Amino acid sequence: MKIVGVKLNKHSYKVVIGKGAINYLSRLIKTLGIGTDAYIITNRRVKKLYGKTIAANLKRGGINFDFKLIPDSEESKSIKIASNIIAGLAKFGIKRKPFLIALGGGVIGDVSGFAASIYKRGIPYIQVPTTLLAQVDSSIGGKTAVDLTSGKNLVGAFYQPRLVLSDIKFLKSLTSRQVKSGLSEIIKYSIIKDKALFNYINSNASNIKRLDTGALEFMVSRCSKIKAEIVGQDEREEKGIRTILNFGHTIGHAIETASKFKKYNHGEAVAMGMIASSYISYKKGFISKGLFESIRSVIRKAGLPLKLKNVPSSRIIKAHYSDKKFSGKTNRFVLIKGIGKAVVVKNIGLALIKEAIKQIN
Repeated sequence: MKIVGVKLNKHSYKVVIGKGAINYLSRLIKTLGIGTDAYIITNRRVKKLYGKTIAANLKRGGINFDFKLIPDSEESKSIKIASNIIAGLAKFGIKRKPFLIALGGGVIGDVSGFAASIYKRGIPYIQVPTTLLAQVDSSIGGKTAVDLTSGKNLVGAFYQPRLVLSDIKFLKSLTSRQVKSGLSEIIKYSIIKDKALFNYINSNASNIKRLDTGALEFMVSRCSKIKAEIVGQDEREEKGIRTILNFGHTIGHAIETASKFKKYNHGEAVAMGMIASSYISYKKGFISKGLFESIRSVIRKAGLPLKLKNVPSSRIIKAHYSDKKFSGKTNRFVLIKGIGKAVVVKNIGLALIKEAIKQIN
């Protein structure tokens, strides 16, 4: 079992990582002092896989609980579903002081965290991520949000979990596409912060895709540590340090919006966004063409898409204006000056953005 500390001015917490980590859930809950009434947000598939295991663990620990099922889709990341969670939470918690457990992937983590942040001005919640993408990224850092039709993550709050519990065993149930989606975020971490991790992925892509336990635990631990360090320096994205975590996300989110959140999942969209941002970095003279090609090669080895299908560039351009990194009419892109050397650059010209999108379209 590995433990990564997320050290903040207030509300520091632990990320517990390992095969069988879920067996420690009730024991860890008791150390937090957040009560004994858990409202578990999940979907039908995840409950079928892990519901009995978690229920047995909570019963042994004297934790009262109830499950709230939400649809298994990006559409669940909405104000409607958040309101539905809160209504159920209010009913469950009439005579209790409940806390939430987000059991699932990034969508469940985001909408559950958002609901926890606004119910009674904030109640405790725990992240139990079941996908690779959620374990390495969205479960850590306290960004909670829901989508609007005009774009991703437009309504949300910074609200930290009290605990993140990442059981590597959960990853064995993922589809190949879900594994690749998580690997996209791992590649992102390697590009912005860790050359050794980049080389590791380049050399071990086949083992990673086969869900080798050692490889998965190493990468989840390493990415959790990187994110914890960055969040610890810039919890609310006020200093510009945390912004580098959005490498590939400006175009990536635009791809998701332009394709109506149906054609490409988050990791696939970010992979193509990273290609576009790396191309801009190359054209700005920050990196060589050889490094740009190396990044594209690693993304290809991971089995991620290199090209869009049937998503007009004009829709991507329109959607990218909703990116939260815009300030007035000024855009900000996360670019790189080498592996492990991310920078934030303002005012990237529209012609260059269009040229970069042509690389993936």
